[in-house]
Amino acid sequence: MTTAFVLGNGTGRKDIDLETLKAYGKIYGCNALYREFTPDVLIATDRPIAEHIQNSGYSLNHRFHTRKPIEGLGARAVPEDYFGYSSGPLAVGIAAKDGHRRIFLLGFDMGPTANNTINNLYAGTEFYKPSHAPPTFTGNWMKQLTKIMHDHRQVQFVRIQSPTTATVKDFATINNLSHLDLHTFLDRINNKKDL
Repeated sequence: MTTAFVLGNGTGRKDIDLETLKAYGKIYGCNALYREFTPDVLIATDRPIAEHIQNSGYSLNHRFHTRKPIEGLGARAVPEDYFGYSSGPLAVGIAAKDGHRRIFLLGFDMGPTANNTINNLYAGTEFYKPSHAPPTFTGNWMKQLTKIMHDHRQVQFVRIQSPTTATVKDFATINNLSHLDLHTFLDRINNKKDL
């Protein structure tokens, strides 16, 4: 069974050493992740950051998906059936379409920080809201993820839960989605145990 890790940019993944994941499977990430780590596949759907990534030359040397690739800069189009999806859910969809049968979702917190502000590791940086901004509405992400998980019933999805991870009531009805607490996940990857 091939494994993939999809990195959302919620603060719940800040304690994970991303390099340790490489031994377990392919890594899919979103948006500004490329500033600090090069995943196997990067996805960005918001035009300003997507164009910035392409114009930086990143997409000439790395697999990168966006809605409207700039000709000649190496980017790939997103799958048509998930064209309007946000970057995080889209990354999950692409990982499933790539044939991975177990997909871990890290940093998909879908809730605010402890002080009720935007939950994003890159808040306050270029292309992102300020760190004191109110939380982002996550209803669309929840619907998109639910659709992807229903579309790929043969895939086992595992959402890593940290103290900043919100409970999503609709996820309780998805048979191919389970949850694993961050402490257990860290113990397994940091001590080279089976996932």
